This record gives sequence, C-alpha cells and structure tokens, in this order.
Amino acid sequence: MLVYLIIFSIISYLIGSFSSAVWYGKWFYKTDVREHGSKNAGATNTLRVLGVKAAFPVFITDILKSYLAVQLIWFVPDIMTGSEQFYQIKLLFGVSAVIGHIFPLYTNFKGGKGVASMLGLVLALHPAAAGLSLAVFSLVFIFTRIVSISSISAALVFPVIIYLLEKAEIITLSIFSVIAAILIVITHLKNIKRLLKGEEKKMHFKKKQ
Repeated sequence: MLVYLIIFSIISYLIGSFSSAVWYGKWFYKTDVREHGSKNAGATNTLRVLGVKAAFPVFITDILKSYLAVQLIWFVPDIMTGSEQFYQIKLLFGVSAVIGHIFPLYTNFKGGKGVASMLGLVLALHPAAAGLSLAVFSLVFIFTRIVSISSISAALVFPVIIYLLEKAEIITLSIFSVIAAILIVITHLKNIKRLLKGEEKKMHFKKKQ
C-alpha cells in the first residue's frame, strides 16, 4: 500500500500544481495576474485584475484540483470505506493537492492561498460541512465585500461545524478541521494586518479595461 500512497500523493501534488490563475490569465488574457493587484495567483486576484468571466473558471478549477485528487483513494486497494484510515488517506491526497496549489511546481512555487483548493478538499471529505462553510463565507461577503475576512470567517467556523455534525466520532476529521482553520489564517496574515489598519480593499466586480 505504501507504494500507492507515495505515487498518488505525488500525482495529487502535480494536479494541484496546475496554477489556473496563471495559465488562464496568460492563455486567454495575455496577462500574468502575479504582476498585478495583490500579485497572488488565485481566484480572488484574478477577479480583481481580470473580472468575473476570468475568475469563475479559475475558482472552479482550483476546487476541482483537490476534489479530484481525493478521488484517487478509489484506486488504493484494501481500504475500508468510512474508516479512520479511509479519511486519513483522503486527507493525504487532498492536502498534497493543496500544497501543490500554494507551492506549484510549474510556476516557480508561487501559487495562491489555497482557499478554493481547500474548499475542494472539504467538499470531497464532508459535503455538508463544505456547504455550511461556503454559506458562512457568502453571508460574510455579502455584508463586507471583503474576500479575506469572508475566507477567515468560514475557516474559523469549520471546526465548529465538523464538531456539531460528527461529535468528534471521526478523530481525523476533527484534527484536520482545526489544522485547516489555522493554515487559512496563517496564509492570510498580511490580509489580517491590512484589516486591522483598515486598508483591506473591498471587492468590486469591474473588469479590467
């Protein structure tokens, strides 16, 4: 089994390394989003720089990367569905894809913050928790128009949602939910500093001229 885990973890990382914000921007808009806006290779900066039409496929692709990586578990033999090991291996593949998104091999290890890819991972692990976290994100965004605070809010409420839905019956999910929340906060430290200074920009849906 170890050979399968190593091979599929590498494949998951390579899947995650496809930086859709960079490649879609270059292929269809002749623009490297890393040279504009926040200089981040993610859906949010794509939205800021190129508009909704460009950001939507980037967002969907980033979700699909980690979601599809998790599905590699079905090619690993002798795994009991629903067991702790089942969720641990799912996490291994999904996290490998998220790491690939944040540190992509194909674009000099300069990727996005991993929010959309993390959503894809959560969606593959626990659809109900993913849906509720997305609802929190949407609600906060409607009131604030600030993506960073919406992402952080959704991340912080995620462990609570997992606890309420699972009652800590699956330890792997509980531990992951806390680690995921911490990672999202860490990747948004610069945003948090800007939020505290009142300098974080609100999102305006205007296409680059």
